[in-house]
Amino acid sequence: MQAQSSTATTTPRSSRSSTWVSGFAMFSMLFGAGNIVFSLAIGQYAQDQNLYAMLGLLITAVGVPFLGLIAMTLFDGDYKGFFERMGKIPGFLLVAFIMGLIGPFGAIPRCVALTYSTTKMYLPSVTLPVFSILACSVIFLLTFRRTRIVDIVGYILTPLKLGTLLLIILVGFMMAPVVAPPAPHDQWALFIHGLKEGYQTMDLLGAFFFCSVVLVCLKQNADPNDPHGGKRLISQTLKASCIGAALLAFIYIGFSFVAAYHSDALAGSSPDELIAKVSMHVLGPYGALIVCLAVAFACLTTSVALSTVFADFVHKDVTRGKVSYISALIGTLAVTYFVSTLQFTGIAKMLAPILQLCYPALIVLCIVNILYKLYQFKPVKVPVLVAFGISALGYLL
Repeated sequence: MQAQSSTATTTPRSSRSSTWVSGFAMFSMLFGAGNIVFSLAIGQYAQDQNLYAMLGLLITAVGVPFLGLIAMTLFDGDYKGFFERMGKIPGFLLVAFIMGLIGPFGAIPRCVALTYSTTKMYLPSVTLPVFSILACSVIFLLTFRRTRIVDIVGYILTPLKLGTLLLIILVGFMMAPVVAPPAPHDQWALFIHGLKEGYQTMDLLGAFFFCSVVLVCLKQNADPNDPHGGKRLISQTLKASCIGAALLAFIYIGFSFVAAYHSDALAGSSPDELIAKVSMHVLGPYGALIVCLAVAFACLTTSVALSTVFADFVHKDVTRGKVSYISALIGTLAVTYFVSTLQFTGIAKMLAPILQLCYPALIVLCIVNILYKLYQFKPVKVPVLVAFGISALGYLL
């Protein structure tokens, strides 16, 4: 009886612990330095009407990615099965398309360009093409041997980055004027602006592939013989999602309102310069240097992880081993270099229409797949294509 009582009391604690760990893991995986840029840019743009823009951002940058995580949980993290409901070939093409966006055609070069924009005030003589070559070389060296260097740097940088960001939020509010400058924008237009800017985080795309990592953490303390194990896993995922969503929302809201209150000091700055500018304004040159370095290294570690994932995808799934991992990695970084020379704003402009067209269809795909798992809802192609058609029509008009 004592042994049974001990098990009964320790298992819930273990379950709660894994839920919290998974919630923080979700936040860490979905929160990148680029996410800060868009929350700052929204605050700078919306000023005293920032609340309406933030509501839009929170829907697409927080709610939608966790909708994707929940949908993938129902598919047990199997992204191939998730997308193959559209058909085997369309499903593979969708996976390849999304991999490209979070890989060398989008997220990786955007990280490189943002790192350059963040540090260029301290490296005025270095041009973007030179910086990109150096960054791609470093990424190659860190992924070539697949050492634990990235893990070590990540463990150091995650608390450093979060600590400095929280410091900016705290000091930024302490230094803020009583009211933010008035915004010459319509409230509904600001809401739509925030909604569209949330697409730029691309967190829904990442959620499709990060879900399996979260499930591993949650399954560690699960009883394989529990007949209600599936429901418990979904319940834990929902709880962990709430933890991750709350952390993401807190950072977004904090940075957005700091930028709104200090928008006069940030006037004329491009979105990729906002991190450095607000750090300099709030913390001074030495504090700003620490923030810039933390953000730069965070971008580097994100680039390393995404480069490895994309090179593995090309090596294993696209070429079936005909192209080696090293060759795929070199090709990934070659594309990354050329795209990164478009600068952060150029990459954002290139991605904006693509994401605006595709995001609604991917959201609908998540919804119909959730309905399929829960209620055997069969239609999938028609709802997704209708959503894509409506978003295309809206973009053209």
